[in-house]
Amino acid sequence: MNDTASSPRKVAFGSVQGFFALGFGSGLAPLAPGTAGTLAAVPLAVLMKLLPAVVFWPLLLLFFVAGIHFCDVASRRLGQHDPGAIVWDEIVAYCLAVAFLPFHWAWFAAAFVLFRLFDILKPWPVRLADRRFKGGFGIMFDDILAAAYAMLALHIIGLILQAA
Repeated sequence: MNDTASSPRKVAFGSVQGFFALGFGSGLAPLAPGTAGTLAAVPLAVLMKLLPAVVFWPLLLLFFVAGIHFCDVASRRLGQHDPGAIVWDEIVAYCLAVAFLPFHWAWFAAAFVLFRLFDILKPWPVRLADRRFKGGFGIMFDDILAAAYAMLALHIIGLILQAA
């Protein structure tokens, strides 16, 4: 961390960008802030799933593009690339992970577990993206890839359940 870095609490509640980047304050959780941020995403994802696709997809794209800016600003204020307190990437990625799922709590829970698993393990190319891309885009992009892994796993689970 550099000498001019601000505290996570100050970043979270000191600007709109910080408030969103730190997941409405959920990124301030002392343990597992990424999991806390994903948990904060659940009500938003539920609300978004109620929207028609013509609203859902542009809104998700807006959240992603705005997240590039929010996360870039917050990471510079915190003085480090992709600190754990920044969780807007988890929030947007979780909303993507549930995009094609049936509206049922079990699917939302499975998406939660699988997304967190892939976000933590960072299988190829998630880890590569995490290392290669910097700034707000880098913070956002690796979580989108983790969400894609979760979506693929959930699709395979759905196919298995249909065949059973």
